[in-house]
Amino acid sequence: MARETWATRAGFILAAVGSAVGLGNIWRFPFITGQYGGSSFLITYLAFVALIGFPAILVEFVIGRRTERNPVGALRELGSGVWAYAGWLFVVTGFIILSYYSVVAGWFLRYTLIGITEGFTATDPAAANALYESVSTGLDTLLFHAVFMALVIGIIAAGVRRGIELSVKVMVPAILVLLLGLAAYGFTLDGASAAYSYYLAPDFGTIAANWTEILPAAAGQAFFTLSIGMGVMITYASYLGEDRNLAADAGIIATLDTLVAVLVGFVVFPVLFTVGIEPGTGGPGAIFVSLTSAFAGIPGGRAIGVVFFGMVGIAALSSAISILEVLVSYLIDELGVARVPASVALGVAVFLFGVPVTIDLVFLNLYDLLADGILLVLGSLLLALFVGWVIPDIAREELRKGIADIGGLGDAWIWAVRIPIVIVVIVSLYLGIVDYVGFLTGDFAEWLAAR
Repeated sequence: MARETWATRAGFILAAVGSAVGLGNIWRFPFITGQYGGSSFLITYLAFVALIGFPAILVEFVIGRRTERNPVGALRELGSGVWAYAGWLFVVTGFIILSYYSVVAGWFLRYTLIGITEGFTATDPAAANALYESVSTGLDTLLFHAVFMALVIGIIAAGVRRGIELSVKVMVPAILVLLLGLAAYGFTLDGASAAYSYYLAPDFGTIAANWTEILPAAAGQAFFTLSIGMGVMITYASYLGEDRNLAADAGIIATLDTLVAVLVGFVVFPVLFTVGIEPGTGGPGAIFVSLTSAFAGIPGGRAIGVVFFGMVGIAALSSAISILEVLVSYLIDELGVARVPASVALGVAVFLFGVPVTIDLVFLNLYDLLADGILLVLGSLLLALFVGWVIPDIAREELRKGIADIGGLGDAWIWAVRIPIVIVVIVSLYLGIVDYVGFLTGDFAEWLAAR
């Protein structure tokens, strides 16, 4: 079976950006930023993207392009012993993430429809919270979860060029244009000045006092938004030719992804400050409760809300297709399953695994804290150890392809992967495990006891 490839460099970059620009940037980023102090979190997150995220993308790129395989096949080809089995971690991680990701994406589709048909009228936070509770669980939630997964399955079944590449060439530019327009609108709001101060003025004292919470949150956010640690970049790079400059492509992808995340803050926080809503309260539902209340109280709020929630739905779709492609590529490469049945079978399996999230939000935290705080970080740690200490010569050689004069970049990159990245990721992993254990013995144990 001939393996598919990207038709153009732009198609690959837009697909990778589309993978990175999803719910992590637009749903998760605002409430995590608000929860951890605004500018204090932002500066830590930006540091992670530059110092950890960019080198980590290159780690996945060299593995994918070198082997032209999915994560399982790639690590089995390059590694031996336990390393030959490490690729399974990425399949499991992607499966878990997509199962709840699809549910949350369904929320955004539902809010878009509500905005079109009814408008956002709940100025009272209690009423907005009641709306969120009705949207986040129940049979309607299950239906929109199914609709979203059906869209993802359809695109992946169409293939790399006719499905993924064609769709992202439309979706990613649309996301950027809509986001820039919304950010420009945010600039005109009364609360913009206070929002920018909260969002952009660094508070190093807050970072020093709360680093044990901010550090793992920023690390997890960087990995999540850049699609690192779940095998997406390995899979996408496996469809690349040897003439591509991986460092340049990684730089463009990381920059565009970060730009989107930062722009989201310029949209969300001016809206919240204008109507006097404190950022960072309410957890995963914060963006829904806060913004629907805010859209009800600002000029043109209904139209702005429809555009915002619709844009997030598009971003979620561009990201979700990359995760399902990791799973599907495994069946195609390793078992010789045709693309269409592989897409349908895995898509249905992911849908079923996400059903508990539509019943009770405790499962959202159960899945998200495990996948985001532990599995993504663990995957990044394993890849850093593998490239930095097991196959450094192969990795340097692969990075050189497509670069006219690599100079000392290869050695500098390897040492960055070997030491600072490994140290930071180990610390983040430890803190993520502590956080997850706290959830299991706290909120989740209480939920089980109440059943």
